[in-house]
Amino acid sequence: MLRKLAGLLVLLTLVACQPKATATAVAVSAAPYQTEAATLTPTVIPALTEIILPTPTTYTYTVVQGDTFISIAQKAGITVQALQAANAGVSATALTVGTKLVIPTGSPAPGEPTPTAAVLLVLQAHCWPEATGGLWCFGLLHNPYAETLENISAQFALVDAGGQQLDSQMVYGLLDILPPGASMPLAAHFPVHLQAPVSGQATEPVQNQAGLRVQVVTAIRLLPGDTRYLPVSLVNTLVSVDASGLSAEVSGKVLLNGTGTANTVWVLASAYDADGNVVGVRRWTAATALSASAPMSFDFQVASVGPGIARVEFLAEARP
Repeated sequence: MLRKLAGLLVLLTLVACQPKATATAVAVSAAPYQTEAATLTPTVIPALTEIILPTPTTYTYTVVQGDTFISIAQKAGITVQALQAANAGVSATALTVGTKLVIPTGSPAPGEPTPTAAVLLVLQAHCWPEATGGLWCFGLLHNPYAETLENISAQFALVDAGGQQLDSQMVYGLLDILPPGASMPLAAHFPVHLQAPVSGQATEPVQNQAGLRVQVVTAIRLLPGDTRYLPVSLVNTLVSVDASGLSAEVSGKVLLNGTGTANTVWVLASAYDADGNVVGVRRWTAATALSASAPMSFDFQVASVGPGIARVEFLAEARP
C-alpha cells in the first residue's frame, strides 16, 4: 500500500517550458530527522552515470499574427514534433502573438538573438521497480556553468542487456530553469504492461532486464540581461521523515529578493537515499502571489519509490 501511495505522490505533471530567465532559482539542501530507523533491501537497476551529451543548436522565434505550429516548423525546416518537444506546454491550438518559441535546429531568424546551446551533465540514470511490475526512472541533470539554463528536456530510453530499445519517453524538467551549479532530477514512469521478448519465447516484465539511457535534448544558456524571472531564496527549510523512511514532510519559507510581485511560485523537493540516488521528486505550487514584503510558507510531502529518504534538496522559482 505504501508503494502505491509513493507512486501516486511522486506522479509528475509535465510542465510548460515557457519564457525563462536569469539565475533566479535557488538551491537548498536539508538533512532530515527520522522518527525511527528503517531497514530496506531494495532491488537496484544498474545506472549509466557521468554521461556528457551534446544539445542541438537553437534560436528563438517570436510568434506573429497567423502563425501556427505547422507554419513555424515549415519555415524553420524542422518537424512539428521537434518544435513541440522544444516548447513543452505551449498550446499548439492557442498561440498568442508575441510568444517566444525555441527553434531547436536551423538558421537564426533575422533580428533574433541566438542563445548558446549547452552541454549538460547527466549524473545519474536509474530506475526503481514497482511491486506491480512498472518502473519509476530518474535522470539527475547538473548545470556546471556560471549561467542559468532553461528548457531542460531529455529522452529516457529503456534498453535490454543487448542494447535494444524497449520503450522511450520525452521528459521535461519540473522547473523552467536550472541555476548555476545546481542539479535537478527528471522523472518518468514506465507502466506494468510493457513486456520484452526473452529468447524468442515467453515474456517477462521489463523491470527484470531493463537499463536506462538518458540523452539530453535541450539545455539552453540564458542570454545576458534576461529578467523574466524574479530572484527568490528559501529559509527555515525542514525535513521530517516518517517511520517507514518512504515519506517526508518538508516545509520552509520562500522570500522574494527585491521588489515586485511573483504570481507564480514553485518549490521543487528532490529526495535522495543514503547512497545519493534520487528516489522521489515533487513540485509545490503556491496558491497566492508572493510579494517582497510578505514571505510565503510552504508545507508538503515528498515520497520515495525506492529506498528510504536520507536527505532532501530544494529548488525554487518565481515568475511575475
